[in-house]
Amino acid sequence: MAVPLSILDLAHIGPGETAGDSLRASVTLAQHAEEWGYRRIWYAEHHNMPTIASSATGVLIAHIAAHTSRIRLGAGGVMLPNHAPLTIAEQYGTLETLHPGRIDLGLGRAPGSDQKTMWALRRDAASADRFPQDVLELQGYLTGESRVPGVDATPGRGTGVPLYILGSSLFGARLAAALGLPYSFASHFAPGALTEAVALYRREFQPSQQLAEPYVIAGVNVIAADATEAAQRLFTEVKRARVGLLLGRGRTFTPEEADAVLAAPAGRQILDMVRYTAVGDPTEVRDYLTWFTGHAGADELIVASSVTDREAWLRSFELLADTWEPASA
Repeated sequence: MAVPLSILDLAHIGPGETAGDSLRASVTLAQHAEEWGYRRIWYAEHHNMPTIASSATGVLIAHIAAHTSRIRLGAGGVMLPNHAPLTIAEQYGTLETLHPGRIDLGLGRAPGSDQKTMWALRRDAASADRFPQDVLELQGYLTGESRVPGVDATPGRGTGVPLYILGSSLFGARLAAALGLPYSFASHFAPGALTEAVALYRREFQPSQQLAEPYVIAGVNVIAADATEAAQRLFTEVKRARVGLLLGRGRTFTPEEADAVLAAPAGRQILDMVRYTAVGDPTEVRDYLTWFTGHAGADELIVASSVTDREAWLRSFELLADTWEPASA
């Protein structure tokens, strides 16, 4: 039996688009995904990135929730060291109060930005070290068992918004296991420690009030098209775009220049970032994801797509849902 499918919507701002265009596309995707049978959609907190429009993650979730009715929505994730736990408890407690049973809260400890942006966020260098304590403080507010005497989250107290630990290293796996929380691995862009981290998480997992058994969500990229050749062309465009995004530093690359970078040692990291990508027609994508589920030891897949052509981007999720639907309904 195939595992459930979810979506990580990075709210990409494509070439020639505005942030408004991106956010409207996210609403469209969520409305379709709800009908197609996806379990949840998550949005990630990033800052000072001109191609990503999900910086105000909670605000975006509220907007999407108001335009959908059933699908679960959440942060994948909130970078908790950027915030006070009480503030996040109040925000996501408010979302849960407005949209009962539909809100998730994934938590990460990375800055979601560069060093200058960390300063602009008033985040200090030691904030990541407090991540485990901040998770527990946040959990206390949401369960109604505050760890800060005399302080409660309103709204938030007793809402029980489910927490998820996000990560791409053994640190997150170990923390999720110790706290008895679901673990989501960012293998869609940082695949290196996937199998080791999942094995550690399952081995060290301690049951909790939220979760009795370990639960792994694994990220994977998907580019599905009606024909294999079309999917491969889209994948080539995605890889070329990443050259400009990660190595451009203000310059643009012709397709030939980007291909040369990808073929050189400097391109190895970019290619490794998309190591886990299902590319092809619906059957090929389904077969790859079936293999990846076993390889990752996943209980759920969360799929992402960096395709910039909006019609092809939406069609990719539709084709995947059509081929996966009998097992995930």
